[in-house]
Amino acid sequence: MSRIGRAPITVPAGVTVNVDEANHVTVKGPKGELNFDAPHSMTVKVDGAVVTVTRPDDAKEHRSLHGMTRTIINNMVVGVSEGFSKKLQIVGVGYRAAKEGNRLVLNLGHSHPIYFEESDLVKFDVPDQNTIIVNSYDKQVCGQIAAEIRSKRPPEPYLGKGVKYENEHIRRKAGKTGK
Repeated sequence: MSRIGRAPITVPAGVTVNVDEANHVTVKGPKGELNFDAPHSMTVKVDGAVVTVTRPDDAKEHRSLHGMTRTIINNMVVGVSEGFSKKLQIVGVGYRAAKEGNRLVLNLGHSHPIYFEESDLVKFDVPDQNTIIVNSYDKQVCGQIAAEIRSKRPPEPYLGKGVKYENEHIRRKAGKTGK
């Protein structure tokens, strides 16, 4: 049995989880509301403040869906109660980030600034010009937006310049040696 899949999900106070007949899971909390269509082979039960996911048998497909379904629902519960954040760091001379109203402005050495718009799902925080914090209550959206920001100038191996995650280690290469 899956260790992840059989673990119960505890629902904190202020968060409600609803499951309808079509296995459509709705999680509401103080930060927002998230929806997920669970696979029809999985059984999602809500008993008070505990959510459990069970599978019908030990077929390979059901085993792989079991842990994934439980993890997605758990991420939804954590997201609407606490939220998720990714921290990015900008390294390089002249590279900087700023927040103008509800959009993020990146100057990353291109001929033009790069803009990212905030929405009700994603918020940006810029404590200084070399740090960006992406906040969202949807874990997938938070990671996707952070990856898109990083892709505008990924860190290069020689000088380490670019946009990197907070704890990312950049493998450095030696440059050319002189005569």
